[in-house]
Amino acid sequence: MIPITGLYVPGNRPDRFDKAVGTGADLVILDLEDAVPAADKSGALSAVVGWLGRRKATDGPVLQVRVNPNAAHEIAALRATGVAVEIRLPKVESSAEVAAVNPPGERPLAVTALIESARGVEHIGEIADAPGLTRVAMGEADLQSELGSTSEAVLEYARMRVLFGARAAGLPAPMLSVYPRIRDLEGLAADTERGRAAGFVGRVAVHPSQLDVIRQAFAPSEAEVSWARQVVDALHGGGVATLPSGEMVDRAMLPRATAILDRAGSLPPR
Repeated sequence: MIPITGLYVPGNRPDRFDKAVGTGADLVILDLEDAVPAADKSGALSAVVGWLGRRKATDGPVLQVRVNPNAAHEIAALRATGVAVEIRLPKVESSAEVAAVNPPGERPLAVTALIESARGVEHIGEIADAPGLTRVAMGEADLQSELGSTSEAVLEYARMRVLFGARAAGLPAPMLSVYPRIRDLEGLAADTERGRAAGFVGRVAVHPSQLDVIRQAFAPSEAEVSWARQVVDALHGGGVATLPSGEMVDRAMLPRATAILDRAGSLPPR
């Protein structure tokens, strides 16, 4: 299943780990980087490793750990747990940084590369082709800070570059970045709808109150589900078909139709 909702949890708050899993988020990200003060980094790593080692559940959300840049010891400690945890790699600007996560002979770990700089955006094609990379994502706050820009046009440009880079490399569409204004649920909904229309799938959050808004934004409408079923039924024999509405469809439309039905199977209707 492709994650639709993700939730960040500070790595120095182990009291919140089980609560985060209990929110129903598809992806839980234990954060060792920006959410943790420098003085707490070591304790946060111990807390995350200890919690992962004690965790017995095999179902539930996908688990990722956002490590710090150039922190090979964190990746080694996470690999040593033997747990199916993924690495969320910050501030990626080259494929070599992705490759360094999985040295030859080590148990491979799935990697999500966070694109958070102008250089990362410009190198997205190379990064997305890196061996071992399973997803790309954006860190929009860092990117906007580096650029000194709050322009929606600048942000949309970066989003499109990352989206095209991911899909050209055969990777899933990226999840949208965190929406920082926690209480502005209307703004979250509007921005998520724009991202959905552009082709992004899913969004990460920093507070559980944002999760339902994200689910709702990505839930297919009844009209979309009806269209998708008609497309799948009409094209079961291949070729070209005409829907009852008069729309002509062919096999190029099947991936979109099946993606809608997949989401409909895991999300409540809207």
